[in-house]
Amino acid sequence: MKSTGVVRKVDELGRIVLPISIRQTMDIGEKDSLEIFTEENRIILQKYQPSCTFCNNADKIIYFCGKRICEDCLNKIKTL
Repeated sequence: MKSTGVVRKVDELGRIVLPISIRQTMDIGEKDSLEIFTEENRIILQKYQPSCTFCNNADKIIYFCGKRICEDCLNKIKTL
């Protein structure tokens, strides 16, 4: 993990502002979704990418019966 040296305070609603330099570096735009993870005493933000319900692959995702599924898993299901 790389330190940016940036410190931000949490406001009364629990919000923080991500600096523009970090948003540009990470290609985070207005209205993009971020996924939140915790690990021990850390909070990790990651740009959200929908992934396959079965294998977590984020390539060639389609929606099948309301679920995200990748092309590979769909082909495997077809052979059953």
